[in-house]
Amino acid sequence: MAAVGSVLRCGFRGAVAFSQQQRAWSSGSGADQLGELGKGAGKGGGGGGSVREAGGAFGKREAALEERYFRQKERDQLAQLKKHHEDEIYHHKKEIERLQKEIERRKSKIKQFQDDD
Repeated sequence: MAAVGSVLRCGFRGAVAFSQQQRAWSSGSGADQLGELGKGAGKGGGGGGSVREAGGAFGKREAALEERYFRQKERDQLAQLKKHHEDEIYHHKKEIERLQKEIERRKSKIKQFQDDD
């Protein structure tokens, strides 16, 4: 269904490129290309120190700890980003309130000038 729509929108060449792109994305994450983490250097686990290079249970444990560390680091960074955006929203709301008060002040001055005439 999507391929038919892409042929109509992009022509045949665009549809071929689109289907190849879909195939490339549908292969899954890059984790399946790594092999099992912690298996040791040259066995899909990659380098990363003597413990991980040795492989075995300690290598798997080290890989799991490393993964946990980076997941926690990512969660912390997302929390900091969320707090930053919330702070920005708060600041902008306060600025809006300040500007609305300024608008009201100026309107009252205009009204005073009109009443004086």
